[in-house]
Amino acid sequence: MKIKIQKNTTLKEFEANVHEITLLGFLDLIKTTQDKTLTFASGCRSGVCGSCSVRVNDKEQLACSYKIQDGDVITPLKNFPHIRDLVVDMQQVQQKNITAKAYLKTTLSKPLSQDDEKRNEIQSDCILCGSCYSACPVFSVNADFIGPFSLTRVWKYVTDAREENSKEKIDTIQKNGVWDCTLCNECTLVCPQDISSKSDIEKLRTSSVMAGYTDPNFMNSFGGGLSF
Repeated sequence: MKIKIQKNTTLKEFEANVHEITLLGFLDLIKTTQDKTLTFASGCRSGVCGSCSVRVNDKEQLACSYKIQDGDVITPLKNFPHIRDLVVDMQQVQQKNITAKAYLKTTLSKPLSQDDEKRNEIQSDCILCGSCYSACPVFSVNADFIGPFSLTRVWKYVTDAREENSKEKIDTIQKNGVWDCTLCNECTLVCPQDISSKSDIEKLRTSSVMAGYTDPNFMNSFGGGLSF
């Protein structure tokens, strides 16, 4: 089995006599037997922590889940500062939760029903792998874009029955947020948890309209407004 792996900024081919092995298993083998300097991230090895996310043939994958194929090309996630080999710095994206106020801020003291818990259950399954930001064409050209992961978390807390002031979160995502997304669905296609950030963003747009906001792109197409 031969695959190419990015070493710093260039691709290097590695070969091992293996079959039916995960990418993470292959990386471990190469680091142990061929190149001790090969750098990659891993954690739970069970598809839960998201730390081993990389790109395989230009598509985001979890190294612990993906079964390698001969000729695969392995590169780090896009749109993040590159640290070394397959490791990137995701601190900037994690900070976006603060920017978007994607957390419970003012809470009501009330028990949650089963319906309350199920309303945003899927959004709670995010494993912080960063794949959606790597695949996002908007984030690739606008580093200030709040992005799919944080917008999904905003929807989670906007619909949380314990949040007393969900309007504040809607206010926060109007700039570099909900209207900047192109709804291309690339984030959904690469999410290992099958979370549809596109769908969450569409619902946030509806909530924004109900809160009195309009799509600035639509208004700008009419020269800043409509007159009758």
